[in-house]
Amino acid sequence: MPIRILVADDHHVVRTGLRTLLETQKGWQVCAEAENGREAVQKAGEFQPDVAVLDIGMPLLNGIEATRQIRKVSPKTEILILTMHDSELMIQSVLEAGARGYILKDDADRSLLAAVDALRNHKPYLSSRVSETFSQTTRPLGGDSGSEGASRRLTPREREVMQLLAEGKSNKDIAGYLGISVKTTETHRANIMLKLNFHSITELVRYAVRNKIIES
Repeated sequence: MPIRILVADDHHVVRTGLRTLLETQKGWQVCAEAENGREAVQKAGEFQPDVAVLDIGMPLLNGIEATRQIRKVSPKTEILILTMHDSELMIQSVLEAGARGYILKDDADRSLLAAVDALRNHKPYLSSRVSETFSQTTRPLGGDSGSEGASRRLTPREREVMQLLAEGKSNKDIAGYLGISVKTTETHRANIMLKLNFHSITELVRYAVRNKIIES
């Protein structure tokens, strides 16, 4: 059956490689590409793909937040995370956000086609290494601990603002990206610092790097 796929990764060479591999399958078409998470959401809303293949560490909007927003603008799109990060917390976070598949970039040549085929049939797919990592945890899905638990209590808009702050964007820049006022941006910033108990942007940046919200 024909299948339309969105590919989102901030590296052009990765997107090119994924397109080449995916389009070896008869009837499979990469209908759109995106180089950041915000563009991925926009393209998903525009093209309504069957499957979206997303990296996690994308600028402007990371793969976790992009997943949440794509589920709203294109509910029928199944989301596959393709990343180099295999921590249990990361896997749990993207599955909770609405992704149905998760594979590692190192496994893409062996697992990508099988994963997309499973997702287009609305079946979940975790590569063997990811499944092993996830099954080793003793913390229940949706567990809450420390700053990770606090970050989940941030609103979707606050999570967007947090990433942009960690990327070094000014309040004015963030207001422009999100279509809100500078005063509203400042309010979101204050709420983030309060909820996460941070006293400086340096702490916020360290947290964002540690939790793969941005790349170091």
